[in-house]
Amino acid sequence: MRRKIVKFPDPFLRRQAKPVKKVTPEIVKLIDDMIETMHAAPGVGLAAPQVKKSLRVIVADPGSGAIALVNPKILESSGCQTFTEGCLCLPGVEAPVERASHVKIKGHDRDGQPITITTDGFLATILQHEVDHLDGIVFIDRVKDPSLIKHVQPKKETKEELL
Repeated sequence: MRRKIVKFPDPFLRRQAKPVKKVTPEIVKLIDDMIETMHAAPGVGLAAPQVKKSLRVIVADPGSGAIALVNPKILESSGCQTFTEGCLCLPGVEAPVERASHVKIKGHDRDGQPITITTDGFLATILQHEVDHLDGIVFIDRVKDPSLIKHVQPKKETKEELL
C-alpha cells in the first residue's frame, strides 16, 4: 500500500525516530509499503519518518534491488564524495551534499536478522541520507553553501510519453 509522504517543513520530520523493539509483521508491512511508496514516487530511498512513522526503519534501492534496514547504525565512515541530492519530502529541491564515500552500517533485515552492509559510492550516500532522517536531519541542513540550493521543476509527462 502506498503511503503519503510528509512534506517539509512538517515538524514531524525534525523528530528523533524511536528504535524498533522487534521486527513484527506490522514492521514487515511498513517495509513493504515504504518500498512501494519509494518506487512509485519515484525515489531511491525512504525513511519511516517520511511516511509519518516515528520508527528507525529505512529502505533504499540504488537500482540493484530494494534493501531494508531496521535500527540502522553507521559504524564506520571514511572518504569524501559529493552528490547532488534531492528528497521526496522536498520535491523540486536539489543541492550538492558532501558525505562519506565509504560506510559500514549495521542493523536488522526484514526477518529480524542482524545485517552489516559495507558499501561506497551512491548507496553510501543514500544510506547516510536516510539515517539522517531518523535523527531529524534533512539534506538541506548539510548543504555547505545555501546559495547552491536549487529549485527545479519536475519534468511534466506529455500524453505521448505516457503511451
